Amino acid sequence: MKTLKIALVLIGAFCVIGIYPLTIVWPSGWTWHASGQSMYLQMILGVYATLGVFLIMAARDPLANLSLIWFAVWSSLVHGGIMAVQAFVYPEHRGHLLGDVPVLLIAAVVVALLTPRGKDVAKVRSAAA
Repeated sequence: MKTLKIALVLIGAFCVIGIYPLTIVWPSGWTWHASGQSMYLQMILGVYATLGVFLIMAARDPLANLSLIWFAVWSSLVHGGIMAVQAFVYPEHRGHLLGDVPVLLIAAVVVALLTPRGKDVAKVRSAAA
């Protein structure tokens, strides 16, 4: 559980303060629709910053926040998968295959592997009691 808590805080903090600077220093790997003012970028940064805050809060008691944690995992896998397909289809977005796509997928896999499920949840709950 300690490792899961650390992962949730680190990934949450990255969502809150790490994504935006990467869109500036590495736009080809982190910014979609980079020409001019991007309303999409503002919206997605807002969504990920909000998710980040809630992941940090979930780290206090991950077992009480399993729905949020699994939402973060599955939505990240879906989002990363869609972005990967789009990056292959549209050559101008291939830089994302080295930027936000793998980061999103790796974060989802790490959290999924660290999050207890099924009988493991009961074991962790009884050990904590």
